[in-house]
This record gives sequence, structure tokens and C-alpha cells, in this order.
Amino acid sequence: MKRLAETSMIAALLTLTLGGAALAQDRILISSDWGDVTAELADNAAAHALAAMLPLKIEMDDHLRQEKTGDLPAALPAASRQREFSAGTLGLWSSGDFVIYYRDGRVPQPGIVILGEVQGDVSIFDRAGKVTVKIERE
Repeated sequence: MKRLAETSMIAALLTLTLGGAALAQDRILISSDWGDVTAELADNAAAHALAAMLPLKIEMDDHLRQEKTGDLPAALPAASRQREFSAGTLGLWSSGDFVIYYRDGRVPQPGIVILGEVQGDVSIFDRAGKVTVKIERE
């Protein structure tokens, strides 16, 4: 019984240690002439594929005064979608359309794939016009 408890404790510690390292690798830096923010990537196939593409430079347009959108160099895999988003959500509209939402809102069907969440002040993107962002691992 003591041996089983020790083995379980070691397994739990390894899980926490390895899990913490994996989370640290899932952070990205989004930088532009308007400022920099960090973001935590979601745990889904699309976000993992995005991380594998990094570093990237994307020219982004303003859309509906709620988001910046730009084309990825390749399509990302499908993942579950949702219609609601909040300021700071990183999303995928079509398989290659990267979105940074700087206001709360809702999109029509089929919804967006959640790629992550900005940890900084996403309001730096709340301006009319185009911006080029660089996305890299933090």
C-alpha cells in the first residue's frame, strides 16, 4: 500500500512538472507598431498547428470595429466552434483567417475556433486601419 502511494505521488509530481512546462511553451507574443501583448494558446489542434507555424508576420485589417483579421500562410485543422467571444479572444474564422477580437461580441454560424486568449491590454488594436503583427513564441 505504501509503495502504491509513493508511486501515485511521483506520478502526480511528474504530471504537474511536465504540465507546467507545456503551459509555458503555449504562450505567444504578439507585437506591432501599436504595442505588444502576450497570449495563452488554447489546447486544441488548431492552436497547436498555429504554434508550429511560428514565427509569423500577418497584415491585419480592421473589421466591424471589433476585430483585426488577417490571412495565415496555411489552413489550420478544424476544431470545435463557438459563437460568443470576448475582448482578447484569438480566433479562427475560416481555416486560414486569424482574428484578434478587441471587443466583446457574437458571430454568426458556424462560429469561430478559439485559438487563445490575450493576457495583456488588447485595446491597443482598437483603432481603424491596418496593422502588421508579428507572432512568436514567448
